[in-house]
Amino acid sequence: MPARPEWPATRGLAWLYFPVAQRPLLAALCGIEGEITASLSAGLDHQVAHARLGWWRDECERCAQGRPAHPLTRALTAAFACGDLAPLAGLTGLIDTAVWDLAAATFDTRRELTAYCERWSMALIEPLARFALPGIAPDCCRAFGRGLREIEMLGALARDARAGRLRLPLDELARAHAAPQTLAQPPWAAGLAALVRERHRQVRAALAASVAALASHEQAALRGLLVWAALACGHSRRAERALPGALTSGDHHAPLDAWRAWRAARQADAGRFALPAD
Repeated sequence: MPARPEWPATRGLAWLYFPVAQRPLLAALCGIEGEITASLSAGLDHQVAHARLGWWRDECERCAQGRPAHPLTRALTAAFACGDLAPLAGLTGLIDTAVWDLAAATFDTRRELTAYCERWSMALIEPLARFALPGIAPDCCRAFGRGLREIEMLGALARDARAGRLRLPLDELARAHAAPQTLAQPPWAAGLAALVRERHRQVRAALAASVAALASHEQAALRGLLVWAALACGHSRRAERALPGALTSGDHHAPLDAWRAWRAARQADAGRFALPAD
């Protein structure tokens, strides 16, 4: 059994509840995501960053074609021993989102932000879900991953804004009478805090709906992903309660999260997992 990776608290705790057969796939996907994200490191020469991303785009395409060169992509294709690499077709989505972030591009509308989250979902969540349940509909796991990605982004609004990455659409900020630069400076004004609060609730509701669409007999196979979602929603509620301020990166309530993860895993194994309605 591979050692537990050093990941952010939510992912690291969810890792414990992924079935053992799924862990190498999760480790490979998150490892690739980490290698790609390293291209966004502060101080890295812009040309070097683009060269790294260009190589990783080619490697993700080779991986989806069954010709990987990097140890992580080799591990990824090895997980699909049956030879059906169709779930890896969207792997370049990790490059697309990284290029967007490297350019510090903004989302003009909700549609653009949704597309960004879907690219991430197709790259990271869809392979996990389709490995666990080969017959699952791509739209189902994409909706789940879209919500999971946005809820993670909402938890890091201020930190990302300080890095030049705005995680709310410009048209929504304008309707809230909030200047984009104020995202980096919590506590936020009433209008911006209300926008963030509403979005937390909307994304949790969408994530709950995607979970509710699963059949009860499908939940055990997706146990790790469901634990991940439960932890992300718990963090979202804490972030909402902290408004108009923002949570610090270390505010993850480890003992409560450990209990929440255990309970979610038990419910998934019994086919009775559901995210609570707000």
